[in-house]
Amino acid sequence: MPLNSSQWQKALAADSLSPVYLLAGEELLVLEAADALRAQARKLGYTERDVLDVGAHFDWDELARAGAGMSLFATRRLIDLRLPTGRPGTEGAKAINEFCANPPPDVSLVITAVEWSNKHEGAWTKQVDSAGTVVVFNAPRPHEWEAWIGARLATRGLTATPEAAALLAERVEGNLLAAAQEVDKLAVLHGQGKIDAAEMEHLVADSARYDAFKLTDAALSGDGGRALRILDGLHAEGEELIALMGWVVNQLQLALRLANAHDFSAQARAERLWPAREQLFRKALRRAPREHWMQCLARAARIDRIAKGREAGNAWLEAQRLIAAMAEPRAAQALA
Repeated sequence: MPLNSSQWQKALAADSLSPVYLLAGEELLVLEAADALRAQARKLGYTERDVLDVGAHFDWDELARAGAGMSLFATRRLIDLRLPTGRPGTEGAKAINEFCANPPPDVSLVITAVEWSNKHEGAWTKQVDSAGTVVVFNAPRPHEWEAWIGARLATRGLTATPEAAALLAERVEGNLLAAAQEVDKLAVLHGQGKIDAAEMEHLVADSARYDAFKLTDAALSGDGGRALRILDGLHAEGEELIALMGWVVNQLQLALRLANAHDFSAQARAERLWPAREQLFRKALRRAPREHWMQCLARAARIDRIAKGREAGNAWLEAQRLIAAMAEPRAAQALA
């Protein structure tokens, strides 16, 4: 049976690794669990790691080759199999089943899937469960948010009154990534100790405002409705479009560098992207080809010229069209 969160923490602290893990569910929680597992693996002597990114044309024989490969540098190895969709297909399910049936010694396979529901379960997940460890990470339910925030604050040496936790839960709108970021900010702004509702109100006041970072994150994640609401909020607050477009251009240029990279993961590390932001861009680039992001960048340059009075047009209207196209490539005809 899949482990729950508390059982996972106990399993993570064990002095040995399972032959195979499946970490699936809510993206932020899966990525953090994978990071924690890799850290524990390093402590246990797993000093070499093979990363396999499963895409449309992935060769599943790579899994068998990685398992059978001999290491010149380490006696223990991790195979990091990234399966974003959670669907290995017939060939992939067969390859995973074969690995589980005869796992190589001193090798541990870690499968991560950031799209997950009961429909993803099948014979291959049962095989993983039988041979190793399965953990499904679900987002907190509405009534669980305050407890989740309290637990998250505790990991940073903070506590909050129930009223303060409720206030933060309301501000982050059920967004796990936003909640995690706000907790990290609180750790910097407040340090350790207890936060009451009044202090929470003061510390997160600016977080309730729309900002450019949230705008591009919403657009890149494909949430067009939220991105456009943020853009409207920025406009209403009197935000300077020229400064705003500077950040949008920065993020589009980053997307293009990642799209052009021969090794996405290596480029993401070079850009010093956090795991959650790496996945944000990975998903965005899967939704549209490199040419789409080049078009978006060209439109951003035109908006900048309009905002500076060097070209005729409605800069804010063009910005709306750009953000819509970033969020939903099928809306790219708005760029015409």
